Amino acid sequence: MPFNSVNTNTGAMVALQNLNSTNAELATAQTRINTGKRIASAKDNGAIWAIAQNQRATSGSLNAVRESLQRAQSTVDVAISAGETVSDILLQMKEKALSASDTSLDAASRTALNDDFKALRDQLSKAVSNADFNGVNMVKAGGTTVAALANADGTSKITVAAQSLALGGTNVTVAAAGSIGTVTLAAAMIATVNTSITNVSTALSKLGTGSRSLGSHMDFISKLQDSIDAGVGNLVDADLAKESAKLQALQTKQQLGIQALSIANQGPQSLLGLFQ
Repeated sequence: MPFNSVNTNTGAMVALQNLNSTNAELATAQTRINTGKRIASAKDNGAIWAIAQNQRATSGSLNAVRESLQRAQSTVDVAISAGETVSDILLQMKEKALSASDTSLDAASRTALNDDFKALRDQLSKAVSNADFNGVNMVKAGGTTVAALANADGTSKITVAAQSLALGGTNVTVAAAGSIGTVTLAAAMIATVNTSITNVSTALSKLGTGSRSLGSHMDFISKLQDSIDAGVGNLVDADLAKESAKLQALQTKQQLGIQALSIANQGPQSLLGLFQ
């Protein structure tokens, strides 16, 4: 190849190649600054992008897990509130039954106590039947057991068993038509209510333990999700301070490349001087 030629300008070719390379690097740096990501698409780094995308899917699934846990915890908390009300009502019913067991009471007083007892009994029934959250009732007869999602695959669940607090059930042994209208009924009711109070306390303990388990796991899921999101950021996020410095260097390099190309393009013109 001739050293001095108007047909082939080697210097301009080299300068243009270098300028194109600088422009490509400059475009990459600008994209990273605009998106904040070092790997914004699969073409940047297919393997890392695929790993990050899988972890994003896991993080997104954990949102559903958190919602399930929150919904379950709210359901259990409503059941606990109803159970505490039932327990308080049973204490009042015991007081009425104990008073009615007094053989010295007159008929009017016994009737009044029996009316109060029956009103409390009906109030207990209403508290249990109205303990719904999102259509789920854990304390009515045949109540619903809560099973919340525990992982992103849906293969693990946290279960909180229903605790029936309905009248005439396994926990509240007071019959739906129970009364203290006589001394004998009142005396028998004291033992029945005592048993019910003990059973309800045990049921509330189980519900409380379940609520704490749901809350603890929800905290863990939140921390896990934060860790996954941070890991994805470590994989794909750009170091903006580094990219900013690189951008300024590339802009300077681009200007120098343009000048070098301009100088190289002036080379063939200098050959005209040889023919003057």
